[in-house]
Amino acid sequence: MPHTSRRPFSLFVPGSWREAVRIGDVLRAETVGGVLLLAAAVTALIWSNSPWADGYHAVRGTTIGPAALHLDLTIGAWAADGLLAIFFFVAGLELKREFVAGDLRDPRRAAVPVAAAIGGVIVPALLYVAINHGSDDAALRGWAIPTATDIAFALAVLAVIGRHLPAALRTFLLTLAVVDDLLAIVIIAVFYTAQLSVLPLLGVLLPLAAFAVLVQRRVRRWWLLLPLAVATWTLMHASGIHATVAGVLLAFAVPVLRGDADGDRAAGPGLAEHFEHRFRPISAGLAVPGFALMSAGVTIGGISALGTALSDRVAVGIIVALVVGKVIGILAATWLVATFARARLGDGLAWVDVLGLGLLGGIGFTVSLLIGELAFGPADARDDIVKLAVLTGSVIAALLAAVVLRIRDRTYRRLREAEARDDDGDGVPDIYQDLPAGA
Repeated sequence: MPHTSRRPFSLFVPGSWREAVRIGDVLRAETVGGVLLLAAAVTALIWSNSPWADGYHAVRGTTIGPAALHLDLTIGAWAADGLLAIFFFVAGLELKREFVAGDLRDPRRAAVPVAAAIGGVIVPALLYVAINHGSDDAALRGWAIPTATDIAFALAVLAVIGRHLPAALRTFLLTLAVVDDLLAIVIIAVFYTAQLSVLPLLGVLLPLAAFAVLVQRRVRRWWLLLPLAVATWTLMHASGIHATVAGVLLAFAVPVLRGDADGDRAAGPGLAEHFEHRFRPISAGLAVPGFALMSAGVTIGGISALGTALSDRVAVGIIVALVVGKVIGILAATWLVATFARARLGDGLAWVDVLGLGLLGGIGFTVSLLIGELAFGPADARDDIVKLAVLTGSVIAALLAAVVLRIRDRTYRRLREAEARDDDGDGVPDIYQDLPAGA
């Protein structure tokens, strides 16, 4: 038989019309959420460095909740454990939707953002460890801080500077960020569980199973589902595993595809999409900004104190890993997929586009702050250093990405204008005038 080579496929291609509409809705919601997130972070920074800073720390440290259930937590802890559980519930729904019914159900297309997300986790972690090697063991606890990408913040930056960028790049960034955050929640569950209580962990199975049965039967009654979700979250919190893991488990239990009366699965929007529409505004508009407001407040203490804090090896590791490690990991993983799968980027795209997206991946913010609190905590002297480093690294990554993608956005805008130009008025765009007959 003659040798036949596999036909090359494109790494970044436009999705289906239905998927494009859905991604557009997601991007709009996350963009608004990114603006609110930025406003909340700025408010926290101003408040914590104002004459009313004691009020900020008093609010953050106020304890509320039933002590009998060991839920007498500070407002800061409620923001990290409770509000971010909603965020990870939506992220879990999005990820399951993409791989079950979205354009990423094609394994070849799914491999690209998944590999990029994995590369964007491994390389920053290794870079952080390399910078902090030989330091005290406590510093190495922060190896996972620069591994996460903030969905809302990154998409907000992309929306402002990349209005003419191809839609496939936006979809890639969204999927990469979701996979990235799910990898982060696995890291939290495995590496940042200090003490595990077996009985509450086994108890999680009961409300989780009941929730799964109800949603598989397409039950939408909140008064049935919400108590089960709260019970799952409460038992997960009591087990010692970070309570946000409950949000992901609940999301994975929700069916994506619609079923008929006979139980047959049919293409079309299912309960996951219904929940996503309901909870995404809560996540983007309340949960993530609320967490930022309670977590981003750090006392800077002047230029000299800021310089001293950012010269700490932990801070250097976080900043370098976010700004350099993320882009190297994402670029290298994407290049490896393209090489071994004999794929090309896509019509009109260039590797500088992937460079810009890799820089956007260095915006760690929300989940990086969460992991920082788990790795060091408010009682540790490095807690403020970690926050300053995450904020600094995220801002540097956002600014560099803005420069690269702004240049590319202008290039794509000129191409579109050239394609639409018809100076001679013959109804045929000038760009096609010199094409040979039959092309």
